[in-house]
Amino acid sequence: MIRQRAKYNIGQVVRHRRHPFRGVVFDVDPEFNNTEEWYEAIPEDSRPAKKQPFYHLLAENEQSFYVAYVSEQNLIADYSGEPVEHPDVPDLFGAFEDGSYELQFQYN
Repeated sequence: MIRQRAKYNIGQVVRHRRHPFRGVVFDVDPEFNNTEEWYEAIPEDSRPAKKQPFYHLLAENEQSFYVAYVSEQNLIADYSGEPVEHPDVPDLFGAFEDGSYELQFQYN
């Protein structure tokens, strides 16, 4: 079995490749780990491969803040240098520096 290493790190700010939102990574699944219902809701011609890392993001767009679950193929690094304004960021992360946040605590 080949394990793919995640391209993005916890605390890193990323953007969606096609949709206008960005966020900070707070967890990573080595491959798809959501419901089939969630997966089937994605239009078939846009469904990402399941065997790749999927990222949990504290996300934001022009209108709102939310949690997003995004495949690695649909993310790009955000080099804006701007922090994410999601209200839950201070609960998980410390200082923002060089495009990434420091973790406030250690995952198991």
